[in-house]
Amino acid sequence: MDSTKARLEVRDWGRTRYPDALARQKAAVAQRQAGSVPDLLIFTEHEPVYTIGARWGSSKHLIWDLDRLAEEGIEVHETNRGGDITYHGPGQLVGYPVVSLRERRDLHAYLRDLEEVLLQTVAHFGLSAARREGKTGIWIEDRKIAAIGVAVKTWITYHGFALNVDPKLDHFAGIVPCGITDGSVTSLAHELGQPLALDTIKPVVVDAFRKIFFQSREAPE
Repeated sequence: MDSTKARLEVRDWGRTRYPDALARQKAAVAQRQAGSVPDLLIFTEHEPVYTIGARWGSSKHLIWDLDRLAEEGIEVHETNRGGDITYHGPGQLVGYPVVSLRERRDLHAYLRDLEEVLLQTVAHFGLSAARREGKTGIWIEDRKIAAIGVAVKTWITYHGFALNVDPKLDHFAGIVPCGITDGSVTSLAHELGQPLALDTIKPVVVDAFRKIFFQSREAPE
């Protein structure tokens, strides 16, 4: 058996409401703490939702009023992940790694590794993305294509990343995404000029995740 694959279990929850997914994440964290499951990479695609992160003042970046939110079918939920307000919805690949950092205990390095996974994923499709100084996430010039917001409990991670594959970009107009005032939001489909299915992206993310988080740290026996 491939020892790398044995150390990472990939789960696909399909379409979920954000509160349900958060409850399931917390249950997965408890399982990981107890050692009853290996490290997990969980995929989901949320029903339309704005999530308000733990950063002070995040709620002020919600633009649309209740009537417009109801018209667009978008829920709003507060969450304990890091970062500002963001949007999740159909066409966006959300990844929730539930992995142990007990041996590393370096949250900054973990965030950089998540960014590297996304950089490699975007590069796989022939696009050049990069980090921006002082900002978390992945960008194509001044257009944000992936957001990251994490939390840690006893050095077990949850929350994670959201890669814009082919979401309804108009829904980002209801917020100041991640508090950004000097850029815009984009997607793989928009940059490539063609529709993309999430199922074509997931294997690329899994391969990059295994490479960054496992293969690069495995010592030869």
